[in-house]
Amino acid sequence: MGPQISADSTLLRKQLFVPQGNLMNNLWRTGAGLVMAACLLGSTRAQTSPGDWQADAPGKRHSVSIADLPAPYSTESVSNGPRLIPRPEGAMLHVPEGFEIQEYASGFKNPRYLCCAPNGDIFVVESEQGVIRVLRDANSDGKPEVRKVFVSGLRKPFGIAFYPSGSDPRYLYVANTDSVIRFPYANGDLKARATPEEICRLSGYGLLTGGGHWTRDVAFSNDGTKLYVSIGSLSNVDESNDPRENRRARIFVMNPDGSGVKDFATGIRNAVGLAVHPHTGDLWASVNERDGLGDDLVPDYITRVKEGGFYGWPWFYLGNHPDPRHRKAPHSHLARKVLVPDVLLQAHSASLKMLFYTGDQFPAKYRHDAFAAFHGSWNREIRTGYKVVRVPLKNGEPQGYYEDFITGFVTPKGNVWGRPVGLAVAKDGSLLMSDDGNNTIWRIWTK
Repeated sequence: MGPQISADSTLLRKQLFVPQGNLMNNLWRTGAGLVMAACLLGSTRAQTSPGDWQADAPGKRHSVSIADLPAPYSTESVSNGPRLIPRPEGAMLHVPEGFEIQEYASGFKNPRYLCCAPNGDIFVVESEQGVIRVLRDANSDGKPEVRKVFVSGLRKPFGIAFYPSGSDPRYLYVANTDSVIRFPYANGDLKARATPEEICRLSGYGLLTGGGHWTRDVAFSNDGTKLYVSIGSLSNVDESNDPRENRRARIFVMNPDGSGVKDFATGIRNAVGLAVHPHTGDLWASVNERDGLGDDLVPDYITRVKEGGFYGWPWFYLGNHPDPRHRKAPHSHLARKVLVPDVLLQAHSASLKMLFYTGDQFPAKYRHDAFAAFHGSWNREIRTGYKVVRVPLKNGEPQGYYEDFITGFVTPKGNVWGRPVGLAVAKDGSLLMSDDGNNTIWRIWTK
């Protein structure tokens, strides 16, 4: 057994949001007030803001600046979860000109994480079921003919990775909610050949709304010497300094056998997705920030993660912006240490898995750019997210914006029929996306 980090599966209470009795909130409660608020106070709710689903379209650029952040409670914090409906007849997803998208496989139960094995098999993690399936496109027609259960009985698995990298891996690593384990693996295996070895123990899961993040992701350094493991916070803002938050909201680094565990970065509320840049070797993370401060706070982000870096949670956000729910400031000395992320995202987008495009089927300008799946908002008056975005990079450097790549999961009435989660680059260079709202995997390729 590997080293013990911590073990806890206690649920934390749901976060309560207290309405703020300001003029904007009073005006917003009526239709007439909506117009008046927009005129008198410059409200963005009466028009389409950069992150609203109504204006999303492939190629549209979004840029969120710290200079434009509103004050906390400029708008009320709302609970506005998606109204999930079956896929409407004729509903189509939208991709950039020159691309095609079609259903790759369906009939799953909560498909979350995707990973492509060196031989081209696609591993699908069904987290709620505790199952990992293997899909194989034996005749290369863009549809899997083989569909097998690789392993079952797992505890809310999410991230998986093959090790070592290259054409001949020996293990499949799996991040359960409470542990990282690995299975012996050889190319072409359709079923786990042995019981798993536990690498390390992690904290357990809790409630989704308001905290209690259960997803864990894993990624290896390019040279294969380090394993990165992410773990989200138990709460939304840790107002009570709960000891159960110990060793959470961070990214660990360790040796592949689970030894030598240490913190790589801290103060990261929930780094759902991890990825290592294929050339620079930088570790990147797709992060869900906190809720409860209004429609446009706090922006989620995608960023390079600095070793030893502190990203603010729970006392600060996006630099030295204090969270007002911590009325006392016992940690004020940390303000100057808070790092500002590379690419800010529309608040409450719920950015999940990210990756770098390493295929050669897409046009050259897409190669090694980052892609991320936005699961979609529940804590915003006007919906945002429910799409896949591209983060353009130049020599591994972000350019300060992101752009829509796949849109169309929200109907004109605001109902939601799909929610992107996982991404994988298939062996033929196409991009695969899992959708746990419609229980489908989609395939995107160039014409």
